[in-house]
Amino acid sequence: MTSSPRRIIILGATGTVGVRALEIIKESPVQWQICAVSAHSQQQQLSDLVDASIPQYLTSDTDDHQRLLDILQSGHYDICLNAVVGAAGLPFSEAVLSAGCDLALANKESLVMAGSILMSLAASNSATIVPVDSEHSAIFQCLIGETAPIKQLLLTASGGALRDMPLADLATATTAQALAHPNWDMGPRITIDSATMMNKAFEIIEAHCLFGVSAEQIKVLIHRQSVIHSMVEFLDGSIIAQLGPPDMGFPLHYALHYPTRTQSELNGFDIDLFSELSLELPDGERYPALALAQQAISMGNDAGAVLNAADEIAVASFMAGDIPFGDITKLCADALTNCCANKCDTISDVLAADLRSREYCQLQLS
Repeated sequence: MTSSPRRIIILGATGTVGVRALEIIKESPVQWQICAVSAHSQQQQLSDLVDASIPQYLTSDTDDHQRLLDILQSGHYDICLNAVVGAAGLPFSEAVLSAGCDLALANKESLVMAGSILMSLAASNSATIVPVDSEHSAIFQCLIGETAPIKQLLLTASGGALRDMPLADLATATTAQALAHPNWDMGPRITIDSATMMNKAFEIIEAHCLFGVSAEQIKVLIHRQSVIHSMVEFLDGSIIAQLGPPDMGFPLHYALHYPTRTQSELNGFDIDLFSELSLELPDGERYPALALAQQAISMGNDAGAVLNAADEIAVASFMAGDIPFGDITKLCADALTNCCANKCDTISDVLAADLRSREYCQLQLS
């Protein structure tokens, strides 16, 4: 007996992750029913990617924001891929989980900003958050069937585009240098965040929320080949790792098809291409952003929202040529010290903290 197609909504369909998701869906179109797609503004690209006859074909900009929330809150779908970039994705994650639908989450900012709220929503509405980040997908897969307590999570990181640049030159690295990632093909903001390792800082917070571990139980390791996507160490000292090529198609394919594994057209792991796998501890002087993750977790409340907003402003300013590379993390640290004040019980509280941090950072840059 043929099963019904899985009903999916794709948010951020014209971004790197969204485009890749559509490619995966096109591998087995009979398995899927695309209920809605959204893009921020790239309407022509959206029409090139998907059939405009899809019932809900829209953008997620200001004009269609409420319409999109209404669609998500309806619950007339099985899974939503949230691949929106930045804080703009948070209300959509809330709507999906409130509707009791599964969330394939590529928008890590949702958990960085409002992790405890979203995890509670998922639990109370019997919804599953399946992470799309390769590191969290790896941990998620390593933990399936495991009931023993976790000793620690080992998050791997490539080190970004500037990992071998002399420390003396790091503060004045150019945009082109910071965007030249050695392993991954990603969007511009996440590539810059990889260079500062603010992306890994956010992933520490995300792992803390998703897997219920303390900041002290999360260790970051530089893994230059980006083949070991992360590891879990258990109380008996055993470590389980998940490996695969540095290709976002793999965690995406897993998240979209969860809880089953299905055949894919992705090029699998070729050991001949990766005869050496290395692990090393990160340099705190090169990557001060990592300490900000620990600080944000310790502070709790609105700290994650403040940190993310500051990073969005800082990265945009760097990309525009308004601040040097070295000031990205400095601005984030400044905001974390001076903008965190309030307890966050609702998404409205979180968004207020986001706005407060943005206004503060803009003032510092003026």
